[in-house]
Amino acid sequence: MQPFAGRAAVAGIGMTALTRQSGRGELELAAEACRAACADAGIAPREVDAVLSYHLSDSAPVVQVARALGVERLGWHNDIAGGGTQAASILGDAAMLIHCGLARNVLIYRALNGRSGTRMNTVSTGPQERHTYGLAGPIPMFALAATRYLHDTGLTAEHLHAVVAQSRQNAASNPRALRREPLGLADYLARPYVCTPLRTVDCCQETDGACALLVSGVLDGPRVRAVVRGGGPGCSAMDRASDVTAIFSAYVAPMLWEASGMRPADVDVALPYDAYSWLVPRQLEDFGLVARGELGAYLLERRHAWVNPHGGLLSEGYVHGLNNVAQAVRELRSGGEVALVTGFGGSYGSAALLVR
Repeated sequence: MQPFAGRAAVAGIGMTALTRQSGRGELELAAEACRAACADAGIAPREVDAVLSYHLSDSAPVVQVARALGVERLGWHNDIAGGGTQAASILGDAAMLIHCGLARNVLIYRALNGRSGTRMNTVSTGPQERHTYGLAGPIPMFALAATRYLHDTGLTAEHLHAVVAQSRQNAASNPRALRREPLGLADYLARPYVCTPLRTVDCCQETDGACALLVSGVLDGPRVRAVVRGGGPGCSAMDRASDVTAIFSAYVAPMLWEASGMRPADVDVALPYDAYSWLVPRQLEDFGLVARGELGAYLLERRHAWVNPHGGLLSEGYVHGLNNVAQAVRELRSGGEVALVTGFGGSYGSAALLVR
């Protein structure tokens, strides 16, 4: 067990509306989500004594957000450089601050204008050396890994459709979701490719919005049981990888089960980082939730309906994964016992278990 296990609770969550054109700056979005998280936890923003965020130079700095919230004496604070890999591990940063006695109430937020402002799925967001291999941005890189994964597993476009269509079905009852319409197979197959085998609907939303969490050592809520972070030479370093399909979960899943003292059967709600449709079966396999040989039938029979019950990043919206963590809290509040959340960044990432 990690020393901070069970000592920190996610006592509050807050979100703005998710849109494709907010018409507002990241500071205003962040402040709204943070105030909502504090109100949900039953505290005033001035009671916050630490603020954390992660970004790719596309958000409001934590000191500006703290000032906007009226936090007069700001303690530990950090703008963490990074993207989706941080979505789960930032819970560990907050839990360690609480365990070490450096903070009582830690505010976490992610704010971005990911559609109307800085867009991530462009060539400029990737290291320049990738251009040598024709990988003009993240989608071509992960499409290459997806091609190999589909070959190795025998999964097809029909299985990817099952992932996307189920996310739409899950989002249908979620008023926050940007994509709630049904998606039939013929409609799916008619959608244009971004980079084979990934069609436009196989990729997560580009979204304007903000999400915030209030993690506390003195308030109640779902508890942080374990958090791990790591990776290896998989699809983020294809020229050095023996398996280009090896995403972060291949490395962090064993670490998570060892750190938590739990097992896959304990999880009753899974919120994997679904930036691309093929990442859902890969993570289900890596975390021991579904065996590789069973994936095809599992997806076609829609037995994955319990995964990302709000629609995930594919259908609800994309707040760099933090909205999936907020949904984990909702699920545990409404009767779930153990939630798995993950953060993806290619072959590097993080995972966390929250318990009721």
